[in-house]
Amino acid sequence: MRKALIALVGAAMVLASAACSVTTGGGESAAPGAAAGKTVYVLGPTPDHGWTAQAGTYGQARVDEINKEGKYKAEYQASSDGEAQNDLVQTIIANGDAAGVVFFALDDSAKSGQEALIGANIPFISFDRIIEGPDKSAVLNFSGDNWAVGAGIGYWLQKNGMKPGDTLVTLIGDNGTVSSRRQEGFEQFLLGTREYTDNVTKETSKTTQAWTQDEVNALTATYKEVCDWSADKAYQYLEQKLPDIIADAKANGGNLYIFSMDDEMTFGFMNLLEGNTLTDAAKQDLKDLNVYVSAIGGMQELYDVMAGKASQSKIADEYFDGLMSMWFSPKMMTTAINFMLQYLDGTDWPFKAGDGEYEPTWIVDKSNVSQFEGFTGH
Repeated sequence: MRKALIALVGAAMVLASAACSVTTGGGESAAPGAAAGKTVYVLGPTPDHGWTAQAGTYGQARVDEINKEGKYKAEYQASSDGEAQNDLVQTIIANGDAAGVVFFALDDSAKSGQEALIGANIPFISFDRIIEGPDKSAVLNFSGDNWAVGAGIGYWLQKNGMKPGDTLVTLIGDNGTVSSRRQEGFEQFLLGTREYTDNVTKETSKTTQAWTQDEVNALTATYKEVCDWSADKAYQYLEQKLPDIIADAKANGGNLYIFSMDDEMTFGFMNLLEGNTLTDAAKQDLKDLNVYVSAIGGMQELYDVMAGKASQSKIADEYFDGLMSMWFSPKMMTTAINFMLQYLDGTDWPFKAGDGEYEPTWIVDKSNVSQFEGFTGH
């Protein structure tokens, strides 16, 4: 941890230093446990559906427990976007009672809210979406290991035959750090600059063929779409592009690989196959191809598909030669809140301002899906 800023010049300065527990503009930081107030604020999504909503549900539950425990007061404050979160931050600053903030930024526009916390010397933990700039001043940047989930998908697709020149579809969540880190991990695995370690098997794997950058660029260049984590938007993109995708896969060896950055978007593909908009010829072509489909998250609904317990299990068995999801549970929001409590308690804090900490990940597929309980996504 960088040198602590301790201003002990009179009682007024003692009180002032107690409020300073994040990195200041000068690059210094105060010791953990120094907080002006007793309220822990948790900023997160408005519960509706999917991963973010479930993270919010876990966050609210932990807030309720903190209030029962009585050491701190806690509030969960829901928003629909980053701009609304910025407004909440102004209210938090005006309240003058914040011990710390757990900040699940809903989009990159929340950057100004994080900057306001820095200016007000309110410590915050950045969760899931890590915004560059303010991340240097967060007492901790905590998320799932997005590089590792990307590497895990690269490993799994390569294990199932993916090679240079094959056809890949990339369904991107959004333009933030979550998706960019997943893409980086995927490409780095293929390039041979990153290994994949599975947290369940404890096995570490490296690429069986180090790709060139040109080969990676060609693989990822053509079929990619930002789907805003939406099954509907993935459906719409695939509905439009699937004839071209199928034609390319048929011409390039008969293999089709899907790099989906979220379970929801993988459901978009299955919803399309379940519907009546594709021609019979297109569906037959897909059956004839080798199709391997990835996902990231841990929705119980997708686990049920893998386990043969869902109505769409038949779709997956009929059209996919393999289906997997990288474990990335929204339960980790509870861990983020617990990190803030640990920081405020001021003991055994191993991080310095700007550090990152990442939840481990692993592959869930038909072979091991019975071992895990997912979250309710729909």
